[in-house]
Amino acid sequence: MLFGKPGAIAAISGEGGISGCVKFYSVPQGSLVVAELCGLPTGEPGFFALHIHEGGDCGGEDFADTKGHFNPCGKPHPEHPGDLPPLLSCNGRAWMAVKTDRFTPCEVIGRTVVIHSDPDDFRTQPSGNAGRKIACGKVQKF
Repeated sequence: MLFGKPGAIAAISGEGGISGCVKFYSVPQGSLVVAELCGLPTGEPGFFALHIHEGGDCGGEDFADTKGHFNPCGKPHPEHPGDLPPLLSCNGRAWMAVKTDRFTPCEVIGRTVVIHSDPDDFRTQPSGNAGRKIACGKVQKF
């Protein structure tokens, strides 16, 4: 593997058979986040918000136990660590990699990764008007 083994991983599952994983690799000054998903809704526009949430469990009605975005420093949206670029789906599949200096893999272990039904508008407070939570995975040490 190009980056060695990940420091953390979230196995994602959700409505309509959404499945996949999000891996967190330790890199200088932060993390490389790699998401690979399938079973996403196939309608337009094909963009889905991807966030790290504060809560440590995917339970509750509509994934309510995930709580709000991971935001330990109280920054406005979209500047907090839980904000990630959106997923772009093609025929229900998405792959994305992004480097961030907002957290390390160790800092997100025990949190949740959430996929929302809509794209993030990068303006609306506190969460970008991203729609319903449609999939989730708990971040665990790899």
